[in-house]
Amino acid sequence: MKKKKIIVNENYLERIPLRAASIKWTKDDEKVTLEIENTGWANRIAQIFFKRPKVSYVHLDEMGSFLWPILDGERDITAIGELVKEKFGEAAEPLYPRLAKFFHILESYHFISWKNK
Repeated sequence: MKKKKIIVNENYLERIPLRAASIKWTKDDEKVTLEIENTGWANRIAQIFFKRPKVSYVHLDEMGSFLWPILDGERDITAIGELVKEKFGEAAEPLYPRLAKFFHILESYHFISWKNK
């Protein structure tokens, strides 16, 4: 029996990103640093035998540092894009493909989730 593909007609720009509540972060000199706790049995083994850290630090670039604090679950990607364009101007181009890639990466690492409308 063949499985049917489910096609979702959703506009990616209307999605609303929300920061993961479990991620601690700090902002120093306009740069945001995410503190990712390395949990799970594989990480625990790596910490014991290979001296891996219990917490990893992810340093965001200038645009990522601007975006991270405004991911509050209230703005969709279109509204976020307007704020980015206002702040960075032409330096943000190509704006929406760049934002899509940024959010795809954040989602793949479980740094964000998507708020249901």
